[in-house]
Amino acid sequence: MSLSLACVLAEAARRYPDRTAVIDGPLHETYAELWAGALARGGALTALGVRPGDRVALMVPNTVEFPRAYYAILAAGAVVVPVHLLLTPAEAAFVLQDSGARLLLVDRTLAGAGAEAAWLAGIPAVGVGVGGAAAEPEPADPAAGEPAADPGWQGVLPRLEDTTAAPLRSYATRQPADPAVLLYTSGTTGRSKGAVLTQLNLVMNAVVNAFDANDVTPDDVVLGCLPLFHAYGQTVAMNTTFRVGATLVLMGRFRPERALELMVRHRATVFHGVPTMYAALVEAAARRRPEGLALRMCVSGGAALPLAVLEGVEEHLGAPVFEGYGLSETSPTAAVNQPHFGRRAGTVGHRIWGVEVEIARPGTGPLELLPTGDIGEIVVRGHNVFAGYHGLPEATAEATADGWFRTGDLGTLDADGFLTVVDRTKDVVIRGGFNVYPSEVEDVLLRHPAIARVAVIGLPHPRHGEEVCAVVVPVDPADPPSPAEITAWASERLGRHKYPRQVEIVAELPLGPSLKVLKRELRRTVTPATG
Repeated sequence: MSLSLACVLAEAARRYPDRTAVIDGPLHETYAELWAGALARGGALTALGVRPGDRVALMVPNTVEFPRAYYAILAAGAVVVPVHLLLTPAEAAFVLQDSGARLLLVDRTLAGAGAEAAWLAGIPAVGVGVGGAAAEPEPADPAAGEPAADPGWQGVLPRLEDTTAAPLRSYATRQPADPAVLLYTSGTTGRSKGAVLTQLNLVMNAVVNAFDANDVTPDDVVLGCLPLFHAYGQTVAMNTTFRVGATLVLMGRFRPERALELMVRHRATVFHGVPTMYAALVEAAARRRPEGLALRMCVSGGAALPLAVLEGVEEHLGAPVFEGYGLSETSPTAAVNQPHFGRRAGTVGHRIWGVEVEIARPGTGPLELLPTGDIGEIVVRGHNVFAGYHGLPEATAEATADGWFRTGDLGTLDADGFLTVVDRTKDVVIRGGFNVYPSEVEDVLLRHPAIARVAVIGLPHPRHGEEVCAVVVPVDPADPPSPAEITAWASERLGRHKYPRQVEIVAELPLGPSLKVLKRELRRTVTPATG
């Protein structure tokens, strides 16, 4: 039996060759054109020595080049390793080294950082995204920590488009259990881990999202603001849209006013986002009151959506919101409020088709499922569960039991099958939809010569959902570093989504009986900044 995630685009091109697949600025690319571009780039990758099973890293923003390169890698039979665009070169280099990537495909706007990361990892970098009718990237927003395009692009990297090779005739044969994408997440230790998602994992998640969970149709126009390097953007927005032959409108960086403009201009019917996006959209729509919206469905994931925001979306955007739940390790969708079962505010809905979701007693060892209504750890079993962490058999064994994946999240299931996420057991901070792992930030901050001890927590933030806060005990209480100094120092050593914007200087950290820092006490006593 053979199965490749590349078939999602290949079959759409066969069934709907003239239908618009992607809108990227002024460029409207049909399915036939997009698949032809992927086959051409797949041929170039093969000429560069890429073989089935090789890992190829992808560092590309939300432009048409992402799906071209993504499906080119899959067509060549290789494994896609998406690189988080907010990582520093050193952090990106770890992903390249740990994954065993053979080469890095990097967009011209990120050429400098990509070339440095590839050099640190000791692998070649090849540029993509040159030419074509797509719009030039929008100017960077320095206030948001966005990097400017590298002006030295042309002299830094060779271009994949310049590789002389015949296009592939079709995609390489793969088996359902073969890896398709290696998505890097992090665990409670802060070490970045590669979640191995198989061809079957991702094909099935796209199919179920399209036909069961979200009820997408070929006539839909989906606004793709979610980063495509993330599991949510890849599966729920891109792969699901292509599975049914709908149209994906790409947006490089989410800006609420611009998103509303694109919704109206392209008559978008579906929007996928995280709570911070919805909060910003509600604010913008309340000010602007846009006319001509055609939204019929909004899907929210990544964190809990406040009820006030949900109500604001339905009032100002005129579309129902379907909240869902998932993780990188579950491809990502595990549960979602679905049209068939109805919606229930405050829950993440029902388990998706073919997947089991239960509540178990937290801890290690054999799994013990709990009665309906009890609070416990959310566990998932089914076609969406990953094959394991790349090169980390002990971490894989710790995260799985009796065929179930232990999510580390606490939740409840009611008698009607609705799942509610109660809390997160891993102290993960979710800033703007991106996971930030406190131990990783703490490890970096403790290298500061003036910091003796530190605890990193997440505090509520009106726009980002949560903000990263570092509670610091200085080496010299009489001469502590300023919060601004610590923030500036950390920003040079951590990804832009990770470094603490809020820093509190304290004399000591609250400790429990086992001498562990009581982070729940810090979250109770530290006041969130208002900025």
